[in-house]
Amino acid sequence: MWIFREPDFWCKDLQNKKFKVVAVGGTFDELHKGHRTLLLKAFEVGEQVMIGLCTDEFVSRMKKPHITASYEERLAELKGFLAKHGLLERATIVPLNDAYGVTLSGGCLEALVVSRETEPVAIKINEERKKRQLQPLSIVVVEMVPAENHTPISTTRIRKGEIDREGRLIGKRPHENY
Repeated sequence: MWIFREPDFWCKDLQNKKFKVVAVGGTFDELHKGHRTLLLKAFEVGEQVMIGLCTDEFVSRMKKPHITASYEERLAELKGFLAKHGLLERATIVPLNDAYGVTLSGGCLEALVVSRETEPVAIKINEERKKRQLQPLSIVVVEMVPAENHTPISTTRIRKGEIDREGRLIGKRPHENY
């Protein structure tokens, strides 16, 4: 099993390895710069990309600290992004009802593309695959994208009104307190 971490210079050539089929999953609420970076990396390393989009039921079990757009709204925004970048025909979007999705089937899946935050889930998936006597998946780890204040961009921060989808700070900046 390979674990690739971006942007480590020592594995740049491996980062660009093309897999036939890779998977990436998420809620993709408030489709922000971090989500877009993750998705584009998946299409960079995979010929075909299976995107697991969390269902409303799965999201409700996650106990997120904010409201989340409906599955239909998130799906429409995701498809719009993929179409804009000419990637829709290389994508298969499937409902994600749990953290494993389709990763535990024998299938043709070769790699997972995950954020640093969700890397532990990928490791757990490979542990479960091993128990089921399936080959481990290669893991491509994408670093979290920082906002202007160097803290990772997240949907929670966007929903709280701290930053916008590009990671720009909203409201008063510290130097404006005069």
